[in-house]
Amino acid sequence: MFEEAQLITFFDVHIVPWSVKVGVALTIFIVGQIAAKVISRALEKVLTHTKLDRILINFLGSVVRALLLVVVLVAALDHLGVNTNSLIAMLGAAGLAIGLALQGSLQNFAAGFMLLIFRPFKAGDFVETAGTSGIIETIGIFSTKLYTGDNKEVIIPNSAIYSSNIINYSSRQTRRIDMVFAVSYSDDIRLAKEIILKVIAEDERVLAEPAPEVAVGELAASSVNFVVRPWVKADDYWAVRFALNENIKLAFDANKITIPFPQTDVILKKHPLKPTP
Repeated sequence: MFEEAQLITFFDVHIVPWSVKVGVALTIFIVGQIAAKVISRALEKVLTHTKLDRILINFLGSVVRALLLVVVLVAALDHLGVNTNSLIAMLGAAGLAIGLALQGSLQNFAAGFMLLIFRPFKAGDFVETAGTSGIIETIGIFSTKLYTGDNKEVIIPNSAIYSSNIINYSSRQTRRIDMVFAVSYSDDIRLAKEIILKVIAEDERVLAEPAPEVAVGELAASSVNFVVRPWVKADDYWAVRFALNENIKLAFDANKITIPFPQTDVILKKHPLKPTP
């Protein structure tokens, strides 16, 4: 009877309270997990109505969920009587050590976060940055992927992009084509200008506004250089540039307009040989 009474007392004093504590802690952890999931999904749903990038929205949702899970875990352990102050200090020290070890990655992460916030470019834009030019394919948290005109894939760390100049050729609907055509000094420059304007006018892809500009830009050493600046839609830039190069050259040939090219005149002088003594 005495042992049975001790067993009942031990059960009432130790087993039941601990069972209750463990049950409550598990309940806190399970309910907290569900709440973290619901809150993060609600946040993502709200952010989808903003102009934020989908990658950034998913990332913010994941961060919020992870932070909430840490809070839930600490609350559950605290209910079990675990000294959470030392646990928090340990997590802080571990986070500092990881941050120092991954300093370069954290720079890329911070740069990626800023790129997704300020959106200097988006997927599909043709950009020039970090010494490379190409069409943006994906913007990640740590790196950005683009492919060049010859279909090479280039992966650039986000910190390299954010610390360099970014030229976005797709941010505007129109672009100006800057070209230079040289004609000989012996040719009629008024006729040459008329020919250039006529070729430009015949291309329907060239915009009427702003009006194309054709002017004498330089009196060079061996040629008169015309500056030619038509405006086109951004998507038509290269096609129109190539077409104008070809059509203006053909029109010059048809009208006997000469495009000078560098040449060197070599004069040979014949000297009589002196007789050897």
